[in-house]
Amino acid sequence: MDLILRSIHWLCSPSGLTATLYDVPEQTETPITTTGGFSEMVWALVYCLFSTIWNVLPIAVVVIVFQLLVLRRPLQNLPRLIWGFCFVILGLTFFLVGLEFALFPLGEEMARQLTSPEFLGLPTMLGSTAVVESIPWQRFYWTYLFAFFIGFSTTVAEPSLIAVAMKAEEVSGGAVKARGLRMAVALGVGVGITLGTFRIVVGQPLAAYIIPGYIFVMIQTYLAPRAIVPLAYDSGGVTTSTVTVPLVTALGLGLSTQIPGRNPLLDGFGLIAFASLFPIISVLGYAQAGQWLERRRQAKMKRDEISNSTLDSENTAKTHADVSTSTTSIQQETITISKERP
Repeated sequence: MDLILRSIHWLCSPSGLTATLYDVPEQTETPITTTGGFSEMVWALVYCLFSTIWNVLPIAVVVIVFQLLVLRRPLQNLPRLIWGFCFVILGLTFFLVGLEFALFPLGEEMARQLTSPEFLGLPTMLGSTAVVESIPWQRFYWTYLFAFFIGFSTTVAEPSLIAVAMKAEEVSGGAVKARGLRMAVALGVGVGITLGTFRIVVGQPLAAYIIPGYIFVMIQTYLAPRAIVPLAYDSGGVTTSTVTVPLVTALGLGLSTQIPGRNPLLDGFGLIAFASLFPIISVLGYAQAGQWLERRRQAKMKRDEISNSTLDSENTAKTHADVSTSTTSIQQETITISKERP
């Protein structure tokens, strides 16, 4: 397999196409260039196909060994399993190549355009790195807005989050709404990516945000309803999956590359940490808000019951008083009539 990959790598090299994302053993990796034409994309697909087979093969071996040697049972629906693995390999191949040819360049290009001096309203002559570095953080408001919406929209479309939300609604018997959970997680990711973008712009250390964030999560964990805590922690993991990670990573790397004084290795990465942390905060907050509203509703119902009970007591007392008054009046009229008779 290594010989095949090296051969494909050698064939790709003359046209300027090499592979980076696809781990090949004992190989020096250089980035895929996306400036070529259709032939380079085909070579990238072929290269990534063999690399994906190489990476998926250990998973298949582990499953087969445990099934045959540990469980000692035959594989059920073998043709279906083979087709499934083929679809997995093809899907990963197209996805990884699509990342390099579309999502990563798109995120980096958006970051470059959003941080350009011309877009920020500065004169063209001031487009030097020194001037860009001295731009106040408030001028990057479009960058923050883009970060929020890209985090929110990619999370809403995240397949793994959709699956977890549907299962949560099913298991909870409707107590946890799938749509509400998805919106809470998406809001948390949007806020987290926005704050992470702000960190890259101002150049502050990652620990200054992550450590206080997890301290806040610990406090929330103690105060939030017990039933929602595991789901909240899982929500922080499922958001960083196939759709969110590529765009968010590309945005962070693009910003750290375009803003002078930023190190792509130190500042470009870390947005995924925000995307994992803030959904936990938002889901726990969503549960706490729901708990508070439920308590208010129950308290209002209790007040209404007490008020209705008091009103009924007053009405009963008034009725008794009216009856007593009527009885007294009747008795007085009877006495008066008796006296008038000869």
